[in-house]
Amino acid sequence: MGIDTSHYVSKKQYSKSAKVRIGFIGLGTMGAAMAGHLAVCGHTITVFNRTRKKTDLWLKAFSNFKVKAAIDLHELANDADFVVSCVGNDNDLSSVTISETGCFKYMKKGSIYIDHSTTSATIAQKIFALAKKKQISFFDAPISGGNIGAESGNLSVMCGGDSKYFHLAKALAKSYAKKMVLVGPSGSGQLTKMVNQICISGLIQSLSEGINFGIEAGLNMEVVLNLISSGAAQSWQMENRGKTMITSKYDFGFAVKLMCKDLGLILNEATSRGIKLPTTEIVNEYYKQMLKQGMGDLDTSALLLRLQKSAKFGVRGGT
Repeated sequence: MGIDTSHYVSKKQYSKSAKVRIGFIGLGTMGAAMAGHLAVCGHTITVFNRTRKKTDLWLKAFSNFKVKAAIDLHELANDADFVVSCVGNDNDLSSVTISETGCFKYMKKGSIYIDHSTTSATIAQKIFALAKKKQISFFDAPISGGNIGAESGNLSVMCGGDSKYFHLAKALAKSYAKKMVLVGPSGSGQLTKMVNQICISGLIQSLSEGINFGIEAGLNMEVVLNLISSGAAQSWQMENRGKTMITSKYDFGFAVKLMCKDLGLILNEATSRGIKLPTTEIVNEYYKQMLKQGMGDLDTSALLLRLQKSAKFGVRGGT
């Protein structure tokens, strides 16, 4: 299956700022979309991804623009004004930045590195310090908005780093972000993403319980959701996932396995700071159960499915 590029061109009036050379690392669902917006914007894009198949699909989709693939991170970073990444975890980020084969060895002084991965704040701060020694500006810049936000160019980006060159990073990200805010010093972006995930995880569990209650009580949940979504119960999750949940469709957006990773980071950070997160701890256990039951690739709204399965088999603690 190829990549549909029609909405990249028609979505918005792209920035008329100077075109730059960009190295982009990580062509997963989110990364491929963001790199696509940058290509359509007219920048020169060199991409690197561990899976060659994803690279080939992306290159084919954006072959009408100034794009190419790098064989290694040396080729990607050597002449780049910006390097942007969207990878899996702390180890992945360390590997592509500060390892023996990482791009920090090759990036020029004065260049900017923007990382859109979700990682620990600790690794972001470590990489920031090493980047500063090399006169590279590093921003931890995790994202929110899911695959829909990435494809439509409407992501929200929460940043940590120095303010001096933030305006350059923000200008670059306009092609795929509706909002990009510098929250504070290095690590602040990752900590803000943790707040985001804490709020979302508890909300999805409550939404699941509400929908399950309504179904069990014999209500028409499509009518109920249409009604209450205009009141105090309204949320993005209700409006965008409520109807898919009541039709048992769970192949939209952010996956359970990724939420498990994020909640693990959050709980480690909370423990190190002596902060209690009782609801997050409970929901984390639910997601871990789903992962063990082979539901890791379903989207996070499948907490409703977990509830329904628990009730069917008489599992205690279903809620």
